[in-house]
Amino acid sequence: MKSRSILSVGIILLLGAVPRARAASDSLPRSTPEAEGIPSQAVVDFVEAADKNVNTFDSFMILRHGKVIAEGWWKPGPADKPHILNSVSKSFNSTAVGLAIHEHKLKLDDPVLKFFPADAPADPSDNLKAMTVRDLLTMSSGDAVEPSRDGGPSVKQFLAQPVVYRPGTHFLYNTMGAYVLSAIVTRVTGQTTLEYLKPRLFAPLGIEDPRWDSSPEGNSLGGYGLYLRTEDMAKFGQLYLQKGKWNGKQLVPRKWVEVATSRQISNENETHAQIGPDWKEGYGFQFWRCRHNAFRADGAGGQFIVVMPDQDVVVAITADTGNMQGELDAIWDHLLPAFQSTPLPADAAGQAKLTEAVAHLVAHPKRNEN
Repeated sequence: MKSRSILSVGIILLLGAVPRARAASDSLPRSTPEAEGIPSQAVVDFVEAADKNVNTFDSFMILRHGKVIAEGWWKPGPADKPHILNSVSKSFNSTAVGLAIHEHKLKLDDPVLKFFPADAPADPSDNLKAMTVRDLLTMSSGDAVEPSRDGGPSVKQFLAQPVVYRPGTHFLYNTMGAYVLSAIVTRVTGQTTLEYLKPRLFAPLGIEDPRWDSSPEGNSLGGYGLYLRTEDMAKFGQLYLQKGKWNGKQLVPRKWVEVATSRQISNENETHAQIGPDWKEGYGFQFWRCRHNAFRADGAGGQFIVVMPDQDVVVAITADTGNMQGELDAIWDHLLPAFQSTPLPADAAGQAKLTEAVAHLVAHPKRNEN
């Protein structure tokens, strides 16, 4: 890939100073940090901390009051290239489930076996019989270890796994469970999760040509495999910040947004809690809770959509790092305390410094973490 010039990156940070590659109607509005109540210096501090302490960021975009106040890409990554989202996909997958429930195609408390009688074991256990859609959403299906995806994933693989715990009582991060949710969406709608979301979510948000890889069974992978641009991620976060409303239309039911992003189950005793304190705040319906009354979509390697309702802020990040807590710490340490309730005086010098800081970002060589 060709690296963008320093000048071009600087222009990107000037927030729309030149025509953008995508249609203006599909782009989020641009503003300046000061106009939306945060000093440019605080964003500089965030960028410098991200560049120094996290190996390595690929991109970031910060929204305040629905407007992009800063954005940047580490060379050689271009702004218009879709990025693998890993488990951020789960939050989109959850949205599809919520929409299907709203359309009365299934219920939260439907048994999972109801949808796959041909894939069930010959003698299903009582725990497997008790497993519901809600249990899959909250990562509490009852598995003691995550089912293998070798050669799959497939629904039959998931259902063949012994269900050790009573569903709903034991949190275990379970990507195969998310895949089964995607398979359920396909079973009740006749469309893959990608196809189902295109007219209901992606098109209204102006997200062009979303890619979601499929399983050998033909289902969208659900828990992973979605590729989107950084701005697409930011739009999704803004939609959830706005309780599911977009351009005056309720795309996702408000009640679903509130339930999906609230604490549904404790997760402080699961292995993910070792990553850092933001992995101990509870789990919703395929969304993680954060400190500071925030919530997030979260993917391996440092893909994040962080939503901060109290500050009216969304931060979208793509990365390739093992230091995921460091990414969130950069937000909490440098952005969170700097947001003010009213606009600040214009600061041309501060904005110039921010432009310069972003212009020189270059992805670090990937470290050997062994």
